[in-house]
Amino acid sequence: MTKIDPLKRHSVRLGNIVFGITLLCCYFKNANADEIEFNTSIVDIQDKENIDFSRFSRAGYIMPGSYTLKLRVNDSEMSEQPVDWFIADDDKESKPCLTAKLVEAIGLKPALKSDLTWWHQGECLNIDSLPGSSAQGNLGTGTLYVNVPQIYMEYRTPDWDPPSLWDEGVSGVLFDYYASAQSRREKGNSTANSVTGNGTAGVNSGPWRLRANWQGRYDHDADRRQTAWEWTRFYAWRALPKINAKLGLGEYSLYSDIFESFSYTGVNLATDDNMLPPNLRGYAPEISGVAKTNAKVIVSQQGRVIQETRVAAGPFRIQDLNEMLSGELDVRVEEQDGAVQTFKVNTASVPYLTRPGQVRYKLVAGRPSDFQHTMAGSAFTSGEFSWGASNGWSLYGGAIGSKEYNALALGLGRDLMAFGALSFDTTQAWSRHLPFEHASSQSGASWRLSYAKRFDKTDSEISFAGYRYSEQGYMSMGDYLNARRYGAGYGNGKEMYTATFNQQLRDWRMSFYLNYAHQSYWDRPDNNRFTLTAAKYFNFLSMRNISLSATAYRNKYSNSRDDGCYLSLSLPWGNSGNLSYNGAFNRKDSTHQVSYFNSVDDRNNYQISGGLARNGVTGSGNYTWLGDMAQIHVNAGYQSDRYSTLGVSAQGGATATAQGTALHRISVAGGTRMLLDTTGVSGVPLKTYGASTRTNRFGLAVVGDISSYYRNRISIDINALPDNAEVTGSVMQRTLTEGAIGYGKFDVISGAKAMAMLRLDKGEAPPFGAVVENSRRQHIGVVGDEGSVYLSGIQPGEKMRVLWNGKAQCSLTLPTRLPADFMQNLFLPCRTLAGLSSSDAGGITVNQ
Repeated sequence: MTKIDPLKRHSVRLGNIVFGITLLCCYFKNANADEIEFNTSIVDIQDKENIDFSRFSRAGYIMPGSYTLKLRVNDSEMSEQPVDWFIADDDKESKPCLTAKLVEAIGLKPALKSDLTWWHQGECLNIDSLPGSSAQGNLGTGTLYVNVPQIYMEYRTPDWDPPSLWDEGVSGVLFDYYASAQSRREKGNSTANSVTGNGTAGVNSGPWRLRANWQGRYDHDADRRQTAWEWTRFYAWRALPKINAKLGLGEYSLYSDIFESFSYTGVNLATDDNMLPPNLRGYAPEISGVAKTNAKVIVSQQGRVIQETRVAAGPFRIQDLNEMLSGELDVRVEEQDGAVQTFKVNTASVPYLTRPGQVRYKLVAGRPSDFQHTMAGSAFTSGEFSWGASNGWSLYGGAIGSKEYNALALGLGRDLMAFGALSFDTTQAWSRHLPFEHASSQSGASWRLSYAKRFDKTDSEISFAGYRYSEQGYMSMGDYLNARRYGAGYGNGKEMYTATFNQQLRDWRMSFYLNYAHQSYWDRPDNNRFTLTAAKYFNFLSMRNISLSATAYRNKYSNSRDDGCYLSLSLPWGNSGNLSYNGAFNRKDSTHQVSYFNSVDDRNNYQISGGLARNGVTGSGNYTWLGDMAQIHVNAGYQSDRYSTLGVSAQGGATATAQGTALHRISVAGGTRMLLDTTGVSGVPLKTYGASTRTNRFGLAVVGDISSYYRNRISIDINALPDNAEVTGSVMQRTLTEGAIGYGKFDVISGAKAMAMLRLDKGEAPPFGAVVENSRRQHIGVVGDEGSVYLSGIQPGEKMRVLWNGKAQCSLTLPTRLPADFMQNLFLPCRTLAGLSSSDAGGITVNQ
């Protein structure tokens, strides 16, 4: 899409009318010939013989050259691509050149590549080598349509591309940060100042991502001044798409579905569910059956269709249901002969269930370590797996082995259909060389049970997650390391579980949530946490969606008890504001606070609050600004007769590559990002999911809210473009691997606008329909009657060329001073290129 100002739109409209009349009045010289002859007698221009119809003289003909077009493969629209058109070998027809890069974007199965044939010196795919395929361009819609039978294509979804299309990005360095400064003045005028910061530095080289986390702090008050800085973690990783896994090196924490976490330095290899299509991640039920004919299988829930699938006659299996599905599913099989069979599938989800036929694994080798990079304990190896043995059963287990600590676990998960989902596992651990007076070694077992069930009829859900009972001699690896480091007091857990219940009353617009957590020990008092929340949405007078919620809690920890409750009321106020009341009550104090929040636009928001507590009046305010180079947050607080505070924080990053450098906002420190180039044009607004980001003075910007392994859509906000900028392609799509620095370039034209009259060496005008191209090969104008042309995006002294009959014919140079009024015509001589030396042509290369 191109942004066009009103005067240019008027000029373009006149040209379109002339071309439209011309095309409507054309006739075929010979019905069996491809050539088209145009009736120019009705065209209202003076030189009717001097018209360049080379692009329209054949049906569907596109003049050879380079075009930026959207790529549409079957029903899936992809990002814009530069596409070259060449005359085919028979010298009668121009065809799009499907380069190896474009073929990769199409997403053919790798096994087909050896069967493909190529033309134009082996640069362009012969589309006929894929029987049933076609490629056709349409300049009117700016699209290259490629149709390929599905049998040749890799699996894909609307938001996910196969691994062959994943982009590892470009090499570069990054530095992301969060920094804050705060000044606090206590009663009595004592002042304390502090500055803190943390973030991630990194290097990308090919598929490898190297990262280092840092943190620092500076404190200054009347009694002390203290500075601290440290690198807290060094690590690296790369994706292994062929096996849907991730390889990591360095300092990590054990992420396990079976064992408790601890820090280590070493190497790990694990399947990464993020690499799978969204509807194949995690656990979901498998639907199987038998179709008597070619049939359509419809899966629905409470009347909402979830998926429709065509199956052939015979047994079928549906394995790509979304992992978030739970409860009762309705399955309908519609046969070709009109017969219908229906049945129900009940399911629930717990973390230890794996899709039928899939295997998930994690392998680790290294040594335990701490945040000071100190090794603790001997080398160890760890492995775990989960196997979807059948439609309802999952088998999982794992082991940790070292000279001093060993553990072995085995578990079973079962989808109980209408009765929920259940998993059970047991772990046996052996610990040696303990610094205990009573024993230097011990062993014990631990059992764990998890259950989940959703009740569709009552719209409620219950889970009994992670009930664990451990013998007195059982220690996790983390408990063992702490006991070795600090002595007794670790590994004494006895019972631990969490129970939750969630109830929705949609007709009453109410919800209830209950959570209870229990932890008991062999040698000290129990811990218990209880929370109950009730929420209600309602309307009052002209106000809609008022929210009222109440939360009660009780915490018992080491024989101490904390009881209290929260009360919250929130209602919309104005077009974009929100007014709320929050009350907190416990045995020692009660506070009341009224707040007003307003989002000015997608970049600015603020909140002001005032309240009353037992210790006096309180007040606070904060303001957040999403800038192009950082996110800035300013806050202030006050409590009468106690303190006042003032603080500011900034969050952002810097990314540097061979393609350019930019400061920017960040979403995840050290995470995936996209460096965008707008051909040197500054102030171009770019948008993904959040607030837009404008390019810097060098025409560069980094967008940080990019998802890994998802197809991300980045676009230019056409309505917010600077007045002197125009763009021919405003959307691009990329699927980036985790931590990648992607790179993309938009073709943006920037500069002045002017009307001009072109004249050739002998005083005649270039033909009607000729194209003016700047030094960057961007089309900036089309020649009209008597050589008149509207030029956009021009610079003083710029050298350009004019093309017709499929090639560059003459060169022109703009004056060093352009008129202030673009309606004042420029007279521009266009010197024939055939008579010019390369220096005379200003270094312009001519494609003959």
